[in-house]
Amino acid sequence: MGTEVDSNTGNPITSDDGDLKALEIEFKQLQDEAQRLLSERVHLENDLANVKKRASRLDEEVRILKSPPLIVGHLQDVLDEERAIVRSSNGTVFQVSINQRLDSEKLRPGTRIALNQDTLSIIEILHDAWDPMVSGAEMVEKPNVDYESVGGLDEQILQVREAIELPLEKPELFRKVGIEPPKGILLVGPPGCGKTMLAKAVASQTNASFIRMVGSELAQKYIGEGGRMVRELFSLAKDKSPAIIFLDEIDAIGAKRLDSATSGDREVQRTLMQLLAELDGFDALEDVKIIAATNRPDILDDALLRPGRFDRVIEIPLPDENGRKTILSIHLEKMSTSRVNIPKIVEMTEGFSGAELKATTVESGMIAIRDGRSKVKQDDVLLAVERIKKKRESNGISSSPDALYN
Repeated sequence: MGTEVDSNTGNPITSDDGDLKALEIEFKQLQDEAQRLLSERVHLENDLANVKKRASRLDEEVRILKSPPLIVGHLQDVLDEERAIVRSSNGTVFQVSINQRLDSEKLRPGTRIALNQDTLSIIEILHDAWDPMVSGAEMVEKPNVDYESVGGLDEQILQVREAIELPLEKPELFRKVGIEPPKGILLVGPPGCGKTMLAKAVASQTNASFIRMVGSELAQKYIGEGGRMVRELFSLAKDKSPAIIFLDEIDAIGAKRLDSATSGDREVQRTLMQLLAELDGFDALEDVKIIAATNRPDILDDALLRPGRFDRVIEIPLPDENGRKTILSIHLEKMSTSRVNIPKIVEMTEGFSGAELKATTVESGMIAIRDGRSKVKQDDVLLAVERIKKKRESNGISSSPDALYN
């Protein structure tokens, strides 16, 4: 039996040498284990620090959530660097102290502020905010409607572009001539003749901000709310200028004022008076234009119709023969048709509005789909015309243009 030899030195390995070798191996293992534990300790300390930071943030959030709410009010007057007169949300007026860290230059009468619930001292300055209904009225995406989509209204389109687009795009022309551009236009005509569609075309073709609102949205329940919304509407338009305001169905707030009126009627009249003041008041509208639309011009207040407010009253009539042909061509070109005689349809649709002509083309497409066909034939359109006529008769609509105003 041979003696084990050290491969490095060539000397025979004794029992002591074997014990030393085993101790070195064990020492190396312990050293590696200590290094691993040290690394784990560093990671755990980092995790602990992150948990403490998160716990601190959560404690701060809980503290904020538990703190009493602030009262929103308005600054009435600044007495000195430390005191001011404020009006709280319930209308009560107080003399309070001012937080010294606030920028004194921003503290002006009318500024929205946050007040401490206990002392009513001014804590923060809030930015001016518009009513959600007003701020939501701004059209972000332009409608997919151009002037070519509005058939039979060439003269009316020209008048609208002269009164609305030209002053915004080339104001220097009016300065050279020495006249003030029109402030706004009023579109009047029977329902379905393209008043709203024409306004959409203006919104699509101009680079100005477009704000649309229906007149009934300005008729509010509580006293002063309608007038406030009108003020904020024009304030938003001036802030977003150049801008165009479109008031659809303006007769909802623009009806003639009567002596014998209910409380609701008086509130609508207050809203109308605020609208009149904004249209032709002391503050210049500058790059803000107004388009209004109604199918009841006979009930509008005279003060609303006078020059200086709506400088142009543009009538949108029922389409004539050429207008009906243009409107039908616009809609039928988008459809899959087979040998449709447009002149024949034009003859049969006398007295139809633009909306009724569109409804005729849609109904003809529905008839073709019901029969399992992919193309609209002449008979489909003729049947659709008859159906629309029956619907008009059942609704009591006459073929006379004047009847559509009532």
